[in-house]
Amino acid sequence: MNTYFRPRRSMLYVPGCNQQYLEKARSLEVDSIILDLGDPILLSAKETSRQNIVAALKQGGYGSREIVVRVNDLDSPWGHDDVNAIANLGADAILFPNIESGEDVIAALDALEKAGNTDIPIMVMIESPLAVLHAEEIAKASDRIACMVMATSDLISHLHARTTPNRAAVLTSLSLVVLAARAYDRSVIDGINSNLKDMQAFEYSCRLGRDMGFDGKSLVHPFQLPYSNDAYTPKAMEVEFAKEIIKELSAANAAGRGTVLVNGKLVEHHHVTAAKRLLNLSDMITQLELNND
Repeated sequence: MNTYFRPRRSMLYVPGCNQQYLEKARSLEVDSIILDLGDPILLSAKETSRQNIVAALKQGGYGSREIVVRVNDLDSPWGHDDVNAIANLGADAILFPNIESGEDVIAALDALEKAGNTDIPIMVMIESPLAVLHAEEIAKASDRIACMVMATSDLISHLHARTTPNRAAVLTSLSLVVLAARAYDRSVIDGINSNLKDMQAFEYSCRLGRDMGFDGKSLVHPFQLPYSNDAYTPKAMEVEFAKEIIKELSAANAAGRGTVLVNGKLVEHHHVTAAKRLLNLSDMITQLELNND
């Protein structure tokens, strides 16, 4: 299993320019927090945002929530300074934007090495057609990739497509990135929904992403959290079914059979692997929520 496997049902972007939001994030029911230095930050606020995030990392207090920092593009005026400032302050991962190739992954790792950190995992943003087409190359570039994060809003703009409730414009791209992530045992997070008024579409998006194989969803506002957390939390019925799958196939194997019917469904070895992953995730979610109370 991925060394960096953990609950990422919800991944909330928190702008570094807003001290109030940085503080509020310490008490939110969120699995991962992205302290954001990237595109949403005004150019005039880049330096201040970096200072705010450095201070927030030093202060800590985020409990068991995963703390990720999104830096600016390495070819921007701020990217390398961002990496140098935050590489060794205890973040759980660094999120690099606009990754389009394996070479981009290596450049990100090189920047971290020059900043004095050769251990911290990275996350990579998939936000362009080229990135989607190179998803496999990106996913296999390094075992320090903890997670691939879709930037579907950017992708739709690049595609000259339209946002629709059924997400037709990005379904192929989403599937390609999920395939690449799973081929190399990386976690993968769905993109944001920027329409904050259409919560029905947001809830549908969460459940569609879950059913496609995503680990969670990135968010832009705290009121989206309950929907994402609920969609990506294994339900009690699923947990019990997973336990039954493991038990019944074990008994079948002991009796010399390679398969068994459980509640009318044919169960094989790969179902046990999936069931164990679900049970592990469920236990990790329970512990995370206890630690963050």
